[in-house]
Amino acid sequence: MTGGRKVDRELRLRLTEIFVSLQGESTRIGLPTVFVRLTGCPLRCTWCDTTYAFEGGEYRSIGEILDAVTATGIDTVCVTGGEPLAQAGCQVLLAALCDAGLSVSLETSGALDVSGVDPRVARIIDIKPPGSGEVARNRWQNLEQLRPGDELKFVLVDENDYIWSRTRIDADDLAGRCTILMSPVHGRLDPARLAEWILRDRLPVRMQLQMHKLIWGDQPGR
Repeated sequence: MTGGRKVDRELRLRLTEIFVSLQGESTRIGLPTVFVRLTGCPLRCTWCDTTYAFEGGEYRSIGEILDAVTATGIDTVCVTGGEPLAQAGCQVLLAALCDAGLSVSLETSGALDVSGVDPRVARIIDIKPPGSGEVARNRWQNLEQLRPGDELKFVLVDENDYIWSRTRIDADDLAGRCTILMSPVHGRLDPARLAEWILRDRLPVRMQLQMHKLIWGDQPGR
């Protein structure tokens, strides 16, 4: 049941892949996780590492997705993309996964409205700095929807991105509202430099590296 209604198990979503890996980011880092990667994204970030999810995919019903997820025996699930919220049925899928007793997180670009996401879902919301090429797509109204269990993620290309992000964090008191994640673009910004800036400014954020890339490199499905 979802919101008192029976879930439409036949509702279909365009799916790129379902795979099991270690969560490489967020406060769930290191946890064995089932990833449900939906197809399609309206953004084109300069550093995107999942361009293969922009197109293609195959339509699968929510029932088929639920069956595939539960068959793994893992109860931590991350719905990602692409941009999962670009598909209207994503909201139904998220609620259905929660109804199945799973611990669910959503990775979203921050360009689309998150207010309708089931409150049981941990929302990992990107804020796009200038170096992403998509700063104009930030949906600032999402900040009004933040809950303590949410996480904001800043992915940085250079020091300009860092300064822009620091200014935004301070201006909106974001660290007082939810967990703030900050990470360097893999292969473009030296993690040691980012660490130095954070320590220098006593910035109340959690620095992260993409653990899955440190282990497996750029292999798809990892």
